[in-house]
Amino acid sequence: MQNGDHVRNDNGHSFSHPGLILPTQSVQNQIHELAKTLPPPRKQNTACDACRSRKVKCNRLPGEDKADKRQHCLSKNYPCTHFVQQATSEKKRSAAARRPRNISTSSRLASGTPISSSPIAEHNTPPWFKAAFGPWNSGRLQSYGGLNMQSTTPTLLHHLFAPESDSTFMFKSRSPGYATWGDMASKLEDEAFRAEFALDLVEVYFQIVHTRLPLLNPLQFRARLNLQATQQRPVIARQDEPLHPALIATVLAWGAKFSEHPLLVADRERNGGQSLLAKALINRTRELAESLKVHRIPNPNHVVISLLIEPLQCPGFHGFWLTSGIRNLLGLQINHKSVMADIKDPEARGTMIFAWWMACLSDAFSSFYYRRKPMLDDDDYDIDFYTADQNTQEATDPTAPSPREQLEVRSRGYYRAAHALARISRTIARQLWRPSTDQDGIPLDSVLSYISDLSKWRDAHLSKVGVPPNLEANWDFVSAVSACASDAQYHVTWVALFFAMDEFGIRDDTFTSSNINQMETAKRRVMEEALQASLRIAALAGVLTSNGYLKLDPAVMHVSCINAGTLLARLGRPEVSECIKALEQYSYAYEETKEHAREISREYDVALQKGPNNFHQMASVINPSSRAFHAEAMSVEALTNGNGNGKHHGNTYMSI
Repeated sequence: MQNGDHVRNDNGHSFSHPGLILPTQSVQNQIHELAKTLPPPRKQNTACDACRSRKVKCNRLPGEDKADKRQHCLSKNYPCTHFVQQATSEKKRSAAARRPRNISTSSRLASGTPISSSPIAEHNTPPWFKAAFGPWNSGRLQSYGGLNMQSTTPTLLHHLFAPESDSTFMFKSRSPGYATWGDMASKLEDEAFRAEFALDLVEVYFQIVHTRLPLLNPLQFRARLNLQATQQRPVIARQDEPLHPALIATVLAWGAKFSEHPLLVADRERNGGQSLLAKALINRTRELAESLKVHRIPNPNHVVISLLIEPLQCPGFHGFWLTSGIRNLLGLQINHKSVMADIKDPEARGTMIFAWWMACLSDAFSSFYYRRKPMLDDDDYDIDFYTADQNTQEATDPTAPSPREQLEVRSRGYYRAAHALARISRTIARQLWRPSTDQDGIPLDSVLSYISDLSKWRDAHLSKVGVPPNLEANWDFVSAVSACASDAQYHVTWVALFFAMDEFGIRDDTFTSSNINQMETAKRRVMEEALQASLRIAALAGVLTSNGYLKLDPAVMHVSCINAGTLLARLGRPEVSECIKALEQYSYAYEETKEHAREISREYDVALQKGPNNFHQMASVINPSSRAFHAEAMSVEALTNGNGNGKHHGNTYMSI
């Protein structure tokens, strides 16, 4: 396969959806550039004492260093001193020297050198910093299944695509040979075919997954993979730093989830719509990553691998690899602005900052959705937020917008909005985790605070990051899924809050009549918001399903579909069918979602017979007559063309 902007359209092409617009290689590269093009750490304020006290700009004369007298001091004949700045710098250095690092991931690095009790060495740099940001294969790690850090790509492919009975991985075989993977699987014995198949999976990854998780540089990955699909034995050129074997395996496993290569099509046809080869690649990827200590050694490559493996698994929170990624980030001290400033390579610095915010957001949302304690607190990091710098021009073409300006326009403030919503989710998750909440309920003051915070977030951000009122008919896959996922991420928070209140109830220690009325008012408000949110999520899911987009979505909206579908089913709302169809389409890559769809269908059938059911603490605000709920049925067109608040506004048709 040659590098270029075209998309393969030969018989081995992975997509056959008519009219589906996927990003070309040039767009894939641009997405990565936008993701890693972050502002450098904010320059330290070096104003002199006189300018600092007068709160005026401190201008350094051209050609002079920071120790020389400043322009303002010269004109006023003031003594130019920097006592405040010196005291601030000394305080930061002292705090860094005292900073503890009691985490298990810091016990040993890739070089095999134990970390001393003090993480700060000469020039305030951790002694393992250079090793951690150097080549990942500098140390000796045990071999696993014949694979180690020095294994070439052809050798890796031989093991990854080996039949289950012959595989050296700890993988139980159901039958010998390639039979369980379909009629074409025997072609994997040919080395050239394995190379061609692997290249197809790599392209699928960058077309589908990379658009949502731009952690890799497409150009660098393809160059360092250096795999050729020819009739001769594929070769890989010697590289100073070859790709990590677990990273290659992770990319291939992702590609197998969504690829429509004839081999995988035959595999799915043989096994009831599910690919056993794709499942085998996921299992082998995890085993390989564990054997190479990806989860234990703080290293930038290990951070990326961990964050990519977590969503690779079937929906439902697993947490191990997300936790590993966060621990690796903390081991690298990526949460410290001072450490980030020491990473001189813009590519490495940008990737690590993006990885940090991805992990930070994922930790907050998953903690709320799956009722666990967040790993991170608001004060666990001080690095500059992921935002665009409109004043910096970095484009080679002076007439073109800079990558940061493009990021600001394309994301429409997504990262700032997502971080604000993540902080709300993190706060709720910590409250739900407390044993007192399980015993006594959620405090009334906390519930009122959550309602207020979510309402303020909607007013400030939803119109910018959600589905816009008037959509263009030529919206592509990336734009459609991104906007719908951002929109649904806010709305599912109301649904999850409703279920939390239904499970735990509301606690009020005063028992006054006014507070009791306040409790019921809060319940009704959350119920109304959750119902409207569920209807909107169902409408958005219906639009994506009708275009076949959820078949190619790396599990971004499945939590929203499950929560919204469950509430609508228990209320007996017919709109639940959109969530059921969405989950069934998700089962193309995530088979567990089909069981979720069946469970929601069963709850809906019960509600049709008995009325709204399976409610507990929120039962007092549920109308026992299902007809009352059906009276406010909303159309897909109306929901997706509203003003972003989940209410019924207008009826213009939305098409993507």
